[in-house]
Amino acid sequence: MAHADPRDEVQDVPLEAPERPGAMALAREAQALVELPRLLWNAPRLVREPRGDGAPVLVFPGFGTGDETTLLLRGYLRALGHPARGWGLGRNDGNVPELIPRVARVASEAADQAGRPVRLVGWSLGGYLAREAARECPDAVERVVTFGTPVVGGPKYTAVAPYYAEQGIDLDEIEADVAQRNAVPLRTPVTAIYSKADGVVAWAACIDRHSPDVEHVEVSSTHVGLGFSPDVYRVVARRLALGPRG
Repeated sequence: MAHADPRDEVQDVPLEAPERPGAMALAREAQALVELPRLLWNAPRLVREPRGDGAPVLVFPGFGTGDETTLLLRGYLRALGHPARGWGLGRNDGNVPELIPRVARVASEAADQAGRPVRLVGWSLGGYLAREAARECPDAVERVVTFGTPVVGGPKYTAVAPYYAEQGIDLDEIEADVAQRNAVPLRTPVTAIYSKADGVVAWAACIDRHSPDVEHVEVSSTHVGLGFSPDVYRVVARRLALGPRG
């Protein structure tokens, strides 16, 4: 599979209505296994990426997972001089209304302890929560990088939509709530990494048409593979090295 150089930033993404990935797309998530060998193969080049300046970095995990799933990424960022750590909130249970004030508090406390704004990285739902933490406390967050993160519809255009529906949760209501929050533009620079091979989150739902300072970078990976993709790691490292307004 050919992998485009993630330095090519996609600024003019064609507008396409998001559709929930089907069973075939979800089945292709098994291909995520190829990303770990690719990560190891690319390690000598990845460690030559720009180094951090000591600003704290918090990494938020995806739905149903915890800090253990971001260990490799955090280890890589620390090797580049970023004091990266997990969010420390246990498993991401998907209860967004309860999690938003908690992640905002985590970001604010980390910024206060460091005496400078933090940088947030989030995988899937973790990326959405990182964005909302920046929206809630913009002075505490100077940059956000997300990958595989739905910014439209909440879980409606994801493979976990049936799980929410089975709990009696109104997906249309969540979509409306997300749209209402998006009406308040993010003041923080955002890099949104997405993949059209994502079998969990509709790639079109990852495109941010609301924030004034957002860039979209396309990579080729499954959703699970994004957490171990050398292309994702390269983009994350380069964007975090830019500082607040690179």
